Amino acid sequence: MCVNLLDRLEREPELFNRVITGDESWILEYNPETKRQSRVSPYPKKARMSKSKIKLMLICFFDRQEIVHKEFLLPGQTVNQTFYREVLERLRKRVACVQPDIERTWMLHHDNAPCHTAVSINEFLAEKNIPVVPQPPYSPDLSPCDFFLFPRLKNHLKGHHFDTLDNIQKSVTDELKGILAEAFQHCYEQWKQRLRSCVAAQGNYFEGNNLDL
Repeated sequence: MCVNLLDRLEREPELFNRVITGDESWILEYNPETKRQSRVSPYPKKARMSKSKIKLMLICFFDRQEIVHKEFLLPGQTVNQTFYREVLERLRKRVACVQPDIERTWMLHHDNAPCHTAVSINEFLAEKNIPVVPQPPYSPDLSPCDFFLFPRLKNHLKGHHFDTLDNIQKSVTDELKGILAEAFQHCYEQWKQRLRSCVAAQGNYFEGNNLDL
């Protein structure tokens, strides 16, 4: 998969300008600081605090420039193929609204979660002529949400209490709005580098950028 995608990028250098990637992740009301954050905190904690049981699921899609679409799930709601199809329909309409220049040519990248690869989802994408950029299985280091967006977001939120789901949504929304276009562009360049690293490792597992090329 990595070789094929890199070959296509060689033939079509502007291909990634049309790729929108996305995924979902839990956001906690409270997640303890990392050890490094605790050392620099002006209010060091005397006892280790555990993660909050209050959480909210975020679904987010972005491209090389910005966040294209995001949703927060209601409490008790689950991401199954029926719900994900509705999300993709809203994403499709959002692309048509904010990026009409790629409305008919954009491509979707997501991982291989069952709700993403269900027959009904594949049929919907085929019906709407939305190609899918393949994601190698069990390869979070090759997914931009996993190596860029969600770690960045959760690192920003670590060590803070938000008390309510509304406060979580506001903080997440503010952080997402604050990500500069240059950061998204750098993410896509990292994505290419990680694809090359995967090929150089001959498909073997590697962590992050820990591979000399």
